[in-house]
Amino acid sequence: MRADMVRALLDQDAVTSESVTAAFAAVPRHRFAPEAPLDLVYDLHSTVPVKKDAHGLDTSVMSAAHLQGVMLEQSGIRPGMNVLEIGSGGYNAALLQELVGGAGEVTTVDIDRDVIDRARRCLDDAGYGQVKTVLADGESGVADGAPYDRIIVTAAAWDIAPAWISGLAGEGRLVVPLTVRGTTRSIAFDRDGESLLGRSYRLARFVPMQGQGAAKEERTVLLRDGVAVQSDDDRVRLDAPALNRALDTPRLLRWSQAAYDLPDELELYLTLNLPSAARLHASRDIVDSGLVEPSALLGVPALVSEDSIAYRTRRENDDTGGFESGVVAHGPQAEALARQYVELLQTWAHRHRRRGAAEIRYLPGPARGSLPRGMVPKRHGVVAVTWH
Repeated sequence: MRADMVRALLDQDAVTSESVTAAFAAVPRHRFAPEAPLDLVYDLHSTVPVKKDAHGLDTSVMSAAHLQGVMLEQSGIRPGMNVLEIGSGGYNAALLQELVGGAGEVTTVDIDRDVIDRARRCLDDAGYGQVKTVLADGESGVADGAPYDRIIVTAAAWDIAPAWISGLAGEGRLVVPLTVRGTTRSIAFDRDGESLLGRSYRLARFVPMQGQGAAKEERTVLLRDGVAVQSDDDRVRLDAPALNRALDTPRLLRWSQAAYDLPDELELYLTLNLPSAARLHASRDIVDSGLVEPSALLGVPALVSEDSIAYRTRRENDDTGGFESGVVAHGPQAEALARQYVELLQTWAHRHRRRGAAEIRYLPGPARGSLPRGMVPKRHGVVAVTWH
């Protein structure tokens, strides 16, 4: 089953290097999830629960092998490196130890005693006793062992902690699933003077950080049973009664004549460029009723005003065999919002419709004055995205 998993990782380009391939082939993944069925453990895209909270929500999981492979390739780890992992489960730390070899060092830290103790037991059981395990809040890094050539964060982070930057070696790299306006990407950041520059970013889903690095509280407003709008941007006004009334108005539908493909790239572009961005969520029952489009099932970038809302949809394009992007809008300002949204869809299609079009920079320190489009304030700095 391990060999089948490795072949599948190669077939899907989740792993591309000989070193990462060899690491996956060497580490017995099932030894880090002894309670889980083998078909779940070795499924390429499945997470394995490690711990849940009182509400039954996952607080710690073994990440999907596909995502682990992607992040390890982003990391570019070489033998002899000193690596810090923030968020522990044991298995990924064992993969890291395989990559750095006997001359390298791996430290893994977690805020939860149950999780770090379990990781310690699994690492020892699988023969990776040299990996250092630390019980601490990962927001503060692990000063005893810095500087690190690589820091790998395995939980969704709302911001980049100053300790992660100060803990990096001069040519170090930070790989972090960074959440910006409700959407998360695994970004490989390299030092660039006083800032961080990321050119590699991939779709990622993780359980959120705990402790001091926990996400800034998101505002979620319920419009009606099965429909909600969410934002973590204080500048975005969410008037639940007004937006709910908007949904009861006839829908305005506008088509862009722009192709709908590369959905993860398009979603990131919309999230960062809509002037008043939120995320619209709808349940299956609501979608089946026809009130909201299927694009909202997993959350869709929405443009909101005080009394209107617009979001993306798609339809089959008979001429190309693909799909065309469109916009659904409701409310008194539906026409204006739809027009803005369509213009963004067209700009994306004509100028940036490819993978890797975004250059993501992290600027430590407080935001100064009003920020232009494409710049998002965080707790410790600013995320600035340029599209090429």
